[in-house]
Amino acid sequence: MACTLFSLLLSGTAQASVYPIREPDLTKNKLYGTGALEPGECRERDLQDNHVPSAKRYLTAVLDCLNTSWGAHFKRAGMPFSKSRIGFITKPRRYCGHKWGKYTAATYCDKERRFLVLLDKDTLSDPEGVSLMQLAAHEYGHHIQNLTGMARAFDYYPYKGKKELNEQIRRYELQAECLSGVFVGSVWESLGRDEADWDDLVDVTRESGDEWTKASDHGKGSNMAAWLDKGFRATAPKACNTWLAPSSKVS
Repeated sequence: MACTLFSLLLSGTAQASVYPIREPDLTKNKLYGTGALEPGECRERDLQDNHVPSAKRYLTAVLDCLNTSWGAHFKRAGMPFSKSRIGFITKPRRYCGHKWGKYTAATYCDKERRFLVLLDKDTLSDPEGVSLMQLAAHEYGHHIQNLTGMARAFDYYPYKGKKELNEQIRRYELQAECLSGVFVGSVWESLGRDEADWDDLVDVTRESGDEWTKASDHGKGSNMAAWLDKGFRATAPKACNTWLAPSSKVS
C-alpha cells in the first residue's frame, strides 16, 4: 500500500465526484500503450524458512530484477525512469509518516521511492513458493504508479463519501496487484518453476482478501486473484487498467 493512500485519507482536499473515473492520467495513461514486458531473467536466491538474512538476499536480488525489467521497458517506451529502493524491518514501525498497518507486510513510500518489507514469521512462512517475489513486485507496482503520474492522480482524485473512496483505493491496489503479475509472468520461464507454483499463489491470494482482514481497501480475494492472474497471463500493463473496470470487478 502506497503512502499516497494515507495522504488522501488525511488531506481532506478531495471533493464530490460522480463515477465513472474520468482522469486521463488513470484511465488513458501512456503506460497502457507500451506493450508487453520482454521475457527476462531472474534467478531466485536460496530462501530458508523464517530466516531473515536469506530473505534480505532474496528480495534484494528480486529488486534488481524488477529495476532491470521495468527500466528496460520504460526505456523502450521513451518514458523517464528511476529505480526503486528497498528496506527491511523485523517489527512494525512508523514509515513515511504513518503508522504501520495491522495486516501490512510491506509498504511503498512515494516521496522516498522506496518500500519497506516486514520480515516476520508470517512474511517468511513460505520459502518454497513465489509469494515473497510477488509481494516485492506488488510494491514495485506502486513505484510504477508513482513514475507514471498515476499515484498523484489517485491522490487528488475527488470522491463522494467513504464507499466511493474505498472503491478508488481498491482500484489502486488491484492495479498494483495486476502489475506484479505482469512482472512475474515476464520472468516466469527463467525461474524454473511449473504451473502448479503459480496456481498455488493464486489460490493463496484468493483466500487473503478483504474478507479475511475485515477491511474494504484491497478487494475480495477472488478479485485480487483475478487481477493478479490477468497480469501474469498478459505480461503487459494494458491488462491492468482497473480504472475502467466495472465496480463488480474491483469490489
